[in-house]
Amino acid sequence: MDKAQQDAMKKEAGIAAAQLVKDGMVAGLGTGSTVKFLVDELGRRVKEEGLEFTGVTTSRRTQEQAEGYGIKIVDIDDVDRIDLTIDGADEVDANFNGIKGGGAALLWEKIVAVNSDKIVWIVDSSKVVDVIGKFPLPVEVIPFGWSHVFKRFEERGYKPVLRLEADGEPVRTDERNYVIDLHLERIDNPQELAEDLINTVGVVEHGLFLNMVNEVIVGDPEGPRVLVNPNK
Repeated sequence: MDKAQQDAMKKEAGIAAAQLVKDGMVAGLGTGSTVKFLVDELGRRVKEEGLEFTGVTTSRRTQEQAEGYGIKIVDIDDVDRIDLTIDGADEVDANFNGIKGGGAALLWEKIVAVNSDKIVWIVDSSKVVDVIGKFPLPVEVIPFGWSHVFKRFEERGYKPVLRLEADGEPVRTDERNYVIDLHLERIDNPQELAEDLINTVGVVEHGLFLNMVNEVIVGDPEGPRVLVNPNK
């Protein structure tokens, strides 16, 4: 699949998901290349259809994009609950377990997700897998003592890599933390791994989103399809 095909499928999924946002909603807006198409379409609906809703974003870059379209954005602490959150995912399996955080927004993404009544992910078909783990698992860690967390991950065989910018400096999240990517290839026991990671001192959050999503809109060459989580 070339990038043009992939982008076309992402755009289809984003446009389809934008129809789920209704007048008066508080909607969580995720982060990433697929969500960018979603926000573009929501901006069009605001301008051309008079759609009125309030957004809560999972990153500053999504906030800037949304506000550029005149979409009202508020802080998550200014709302009691989020009606619907639409976000991307780096991988999702048949059990609706996913990896997120390729865009280094995993902490904000998870906070918004757990405070949402409904979660929808939008992905292209390449993100749907049998077993998650091929995509490196992001772990957000505080800068203080990060190298000791890194060593623990090495000792556990997690094959950690500190995520770096082009200039060689560590990538910083919106909370100014670091991201360590775990190159695991496959994750057969995601719940066990999630518990191990979150109980490691220095870890703020991990990119395992387990059985949290209600629906996944998949961009396919034949058009978008919806996968519904029967356990939600």
